[in-house]
Amino acid sequence: MARRNYHHGELRTALLDAAEALVRERGADGWSLREASARVGVSSSAAYHHFASRDALVRALRRRVLGELGERLSQEVGRTAGPEADADHQRRLVAVGRTYVQWAVDDPSVARLAFGAGAPAGDQASGPASDSTSDAATPPHPHDVLDAELDRLVEVGGLPAAARPGADFVVWAAVHGLATLLVDGLARLDDPRAVAREAERVVRAVLTGLTREAVPPQGWPTPHSAHTERRTERGADK
Repeated sequence: MARRNYHHGELRTALLDAAEALVRERGADGWSLREASARVGVSSSAAYHHFASRDALVRALRRRVLGELGERLSQEVGRTAGPEADADHQRRLVAVGRTYVQWAVDDPSVARLAFGAGAPAGDQASGPASDSTSDAATPPHPHDVLDAELDRLVEVGGLPAAARPGADFVVWAAVHGLATLLVDGLARLDDPRAVAREAERVVRAVLTGLTREAVPPQGWPTPHSAHTERRTERGADK
């Protein structure tokens, strides 16, 4: 194996890139830290300076993937800004749903890595945090993008405030459910372009249902995830 020299920080990125390529080829569990090291031309001992184990590399890759997805969702929401979005209050959330589903369909192995597929308990969708970056440099978590858009929908009158608690998990369940059905082949669309339209239908149907639901006196259950728990803990520490 030809050895390569990397400047500080470059090896970590190269190992993440190699791990992501291996995930696409073999899935989340079909490779080792030694293989990732060999791909970038370094010994496994060199890789241990950045990742204590294969699991540590997988966790770091999961955080990076979630950060990239969050950034992609934010960008797509930004592209919807304008008169059409002002007239159609659901348009921005439709962009979130479309982008999420298309991402999963286009890159299924990486999507499985990000939201399950061998993730340790409590680590699923845990958030794109990095020990070496500040909060200002951290990309948005996908769940935070969804939350922000639902809050905005309430502000513009497109969703009753009473329906907002837990609405993020209702929307996520529907969108992620569609993505999973398509990725696993349990549902099929003959035209690849129909993915965006089906995602739009799911999002609009869920949002319309939320605007019309009757909230029971005891309220609805309050779901939570590893990410929302961490977010609550960070808020309590401030």
